[in-house]
Amino acid sequence: MTQLLTCRSLGSAAARSCRAGRTGKFSLVKTACLLFAFCIAAVIASPAQTFTTLASFNGTNGASSYAGLVQGTNGNFYGTTLGGGANGEGAVFDITPAGKLTTLYNFCSQPSCSDGAGPMGLILAANGNLYGITSDQGAGDLGTIFEITPAGKLTTIYHFCSQPECDDGILPSSLLQASNGNFYGTTSNGGTNGTGTVFELTPKGKLTTLHTFSYEGSDPDGNYPLGLVQATNGNFYGTTFEGGPSPDCTTLSGCGTVFEITPAGKLTTIYSFCSQTKCTDGALPTGGFIQASNGNFYGTTMDGGTNSCPTYAGGCGTVFEITPAGKVTTIYSFCSQTKCTDGEGSSGLMQATNGNFYGTAAGGINNGGTVFELTTGGALTTLYNFCSQTGCIDGADPIAGVLQGTDGILYGTTASGGTDNDGVVFSLSVGLGPFVKTTPTAGKVGAKVIILGNDLKGATGVTFNGVDATITGDSNTAITTTVPTGATTGAVEVMTASGKKLVSNLAFQVIP
Repeated sequence: MTQLLTCRSLGSAAARSCRAGRTGKFSLVKTACLLFAFCIAAVIASPAQTFTTLASFNGTNGASSYAGLVQGTNGNFYGTTLGGGANGEGAVFDITPAGKLTTLYNFCSQPSCSDGAGPMGLILAANGNLYGITSDQGAGDLGTIFEITPAGKLTTIYHFCSQPECDDGILPSSLLQASNGNFYGTTSNGGTNGTGTVFELTPKGKLTTLHTFSYEGSDPDGNYPLGLVQATNGNFYGTTFEGGPSPDCTTLSGCGTVFEITPAGKLTTIYSFCSQTKCTDGALPTGGFIQASNGNFYGTTMDGGTNSCPTYAGGCGTVFEITPAGKVTTIYSFCSQTKCTDGEGSSGLMQATNGNFYGTAAGGINNGGTVFELTTGGALTTLYNFCSQTGCIDGADPIAGVLQGTDGILYGTTASGGTDNDGVVFSLSVGLGPFVKTTPTAGKVGAKVIILGNDLKGATGVTFNGVDATITGDSNTAITTTVPTGATTGAVEVMTASGKKLVSNLAFQVIP
């Protein structure tokens, strides 16, 4: 899923304006909050952790990566930069685990920027290609959805504001491929009420608006949707940045919601933030939202919590757990440590193979941001403080969170810092071992599945929850197969040619 920048990550002056901007109607400043809320050097972070700056952006190869990375079938990582590139309007890049960075595509390469500008992240689809969104330009001048091959051939699938009065939405904020093969996502603005939509898009580019959010502050379904995830029950869950009937947020047009929406478009608000006194449950959820292995959902807020924030009015943000029925538990309140060395807010989480959560936060010891680990019980450990090297050449402002590669290592980007202050790509080894992951993570018997990993060439077996599957193609970094007859929901396992068993990070959901 695409990650977003929060106001807190914009720097103190911009963040104050961003937060002030949410008291009125949707503004350009608020748009920035939502959409962008959305040299190899190594240093030892601790005896078991190694931080490495893999590459620095320099403007020409891109600048300011505000979105996370995705692993491709060739074992490399792919990402986007909001700016820079040959035309100054952002780029798609490919980087090897060793740090060789290649620019695959420069946006605004087509007349009138019909290919879009300001890309905001990528996903790996079941066909092995990458899909993403742009926050600007395109035929409607307000964002696009595109497909790009690993070799860099780009096709624009949809132009937002293609319908009268932009009823189809503008400024896309998230994208995922569902188990039926179609794409689902959100726009942070536009729609019939101007405060965002949930949409479905076929691979051929037919868009259906499933839900249009209410006028600002007028209805409990929220305003300005961000993250979206498909749960194991087949429905989608997501967050809105504002809205909802929170009594303590009347001057802020609501403090945000968590919602459930069926593939047919029936939306139910399951929680409104700031429902607790002084917003100890958090306020203004950010775009990172996941379903964990226990079936519950986890996410972050940029405001609220039990601790007051020395830099901003209000709280410093939270990590929360919410059940599918809507019961919220605050797992962690940021700024719980002296001088907020644990950071201020976060833009999302990732659950690693050890069951713990990993993410990034603003602030920290050097005020350049942090990478942290958080247990399900709420124990937070800061793993790395950015700007630990002279001139912040190790990066600063890690807005997009982290990805766990199939080698077990964490990978991510920063929006600034590095040798040219245009951001970096980094890795952080925390001692986790290799595994495999599937694309997609759910499917019917007979559906094609790509298994990503390492040392997969010549694998001797693949099983879906113990049922043997046929390998139809393999390379060192990917296997193609199909869901076998008799398979049930459970782990996917690969036996390598060297005799090592690799287990998937998620249970594969077999759809009846």
